[in-house]
Amino acid sequence: MKYLKLILVVLLFTSCKNDKREDNNLEIDDTEQAVPLAIDTLQIGEGGINSLNRAVSIEFKQKALIEKKDQRSEFQKLIIDKSYSIKQPDYTINFKYPQLDESYKATNRNFNEFIKDYYVNIKQTVSDIEASKMLCDSIEALNFREDRFIDYKIYIVNDQLVSVLFYKEDFYSGAMHPSYSFDCFNFDLNQGVFMNYEDFFNQGSEDELLTLINERIVKKIQNEELYYDCWELSPTDFFESKNNFVINDNQVEFYFDDCVMCPSYTGSYSIELPLVELLSVLKKSNANLLTFDKNQPSR
Repeated sequence: MKYLKLILVVLLFTSCKNDKREDNNLEIDDTEQAVPLAIDTLQIGEGGINSLNRAVSIEFKQKALIEKKDQRSEFQKLIIDKSYSIKQPDYTINFKYPQLDESYKATNRNFNEFIKDYYVNIKQTVSDIEASKMLCDSIEALNFREDRFIDYKIYIVNDQLVSVLFYKEDFYSGAMHPSYSFDCFNFDLNQGVFMNYEDFFNQGSEDELLTLINERIVKKIQNEELYYDCWELSPTDFFESKNNFVINDNQVEFYFDDCVMCPSYTGSYSIELPLVELLSVLKKSNANLLTFDKNQPSR
């Protein structure tokens, strides 16, 4: 009788657990049809948000990135869309990347060769996936699956500068959501060379620019509900990401990987800084391709 009671208790607990899981699945199906409404109803309290709302928030955050407008369609004659995909039983690779029309300028080849041969390196990606599988034990490796996806946003500044954001989605079997990481490249169309932080900003200005970024983050934390669990950037994180920016619409936008500035379920992946607010750190040189309208309002 003692063991019978114990068995009944276990069965009852299991039944409740399954009911809860089924209820959650029903809620997820409903929210996927109207994600923005679900975000509006997020209940942020002392203990944060529950796992269901976190899942919805992650999907909304990723959707906002994917649907973000760029200038790809406006420069169809200059930009050539390329893609490469591999589908294997234990992994999928799907890369989308731009190439510049070399008939406009021969130095566009420098951009194309770097993107194709170095950045979109399929052989290296396959090698990385196979190496990660070898770290798993033989039983886990049979069930291990990885999907890698790369797409991009592209902006043209003053017909002289191409700014490209690559966003990388990695999804592993057993994970609820993919993780996102970013790489940004700025290419001088006139000189045919890639540019870095020091080409746009004063040497040694990293600390000052980090302060400006953190002030913007704190402002968002205080005034925007979905930034409630974000935090200021550390100097180490910023120095590692200082070249990870694109330039568009009179602003510089810095991108940070998942969990560098905000947890995956809240905030955003980037911080936008209007050029008019960066006068103290912008390089004063005719070679600096950044221009802006001084009358542009700051955001």
